[in-house]
Amino acid sequence: MEKSEMLKKIGENVKRIRIEKGLTQVDLVGRIEAKIDTTNISRIEKGRTNATIHTLFRISQALEVPLSEICNIK
Repeated sequence: MEKSEMLKKIGENVKRIRIEKGLTQVDLVGRIEAKIDTTNISRIEKGRTNATIHTLFRISQALEVPLSEICNIK
């Protein structure tokens, strides 16, 4: 699997879970316990940036899902 494809699938997972929980990108940023902005969330959701595992972990905590759900690229 190409890196770009993997990043896109992870981003799609973040976006799907966020929408399922009825959150906007701004809402998600407000739940993350660190400095991150909506443009960063947007880039992650579009697969345009390689987020660190720590950032993905913080997003998973904010979305109240296991990190494995975000990183599921099957």
